[in-house]
Amino acid sequence: MSGFDEREKGFERKFENDQELQFKVKARRNHLLGLWAAGKLGLTGDAAEAYAVKIVDPSSHLHGDAETVTKIAADFKAKSLSADEGPIRLELERCAAEARKQLG
Repeated sequence: MSGFDEREKGFERKFENDQELQFKVKARRNHLLGLWAAGKLGLTGDAAEAYAVKIVDPSSHLHGDAETVTKIAADFKAKSLSADEGPIRLELERCAAEARKQLG
C-alpha cells in the first residue's frame, strides 16, 4: 500500500470516528435534555427515564433540534408550563456541552 493510500485510509478512519462521536454526543445530549424536561414536567424515576428515552428514540420522528425543542415546548404547554422555546434551546446547548464533556 502506498503512502497516499495509507493516508487516505487514516482520514477515512478519522472521519468515521468523528461521525460516531458526533452521533453519541447528540444521543447523550438529547437524553440529558429529556431528563431535564421530565423534571420540569414533574416526572420522576422510571417515568422520567421513559420520557428521556422517547426524546432520544429515532422512531419518535424527532430528527432535528427544532423538532425536539417544539415537542418539549408542546409537552410543557400541555402541562400549563411556560412553553417558550428560548429556555429550552439554552438547555439544549448546556446539555450539548455536558455530553461532550462526558464523552470526550
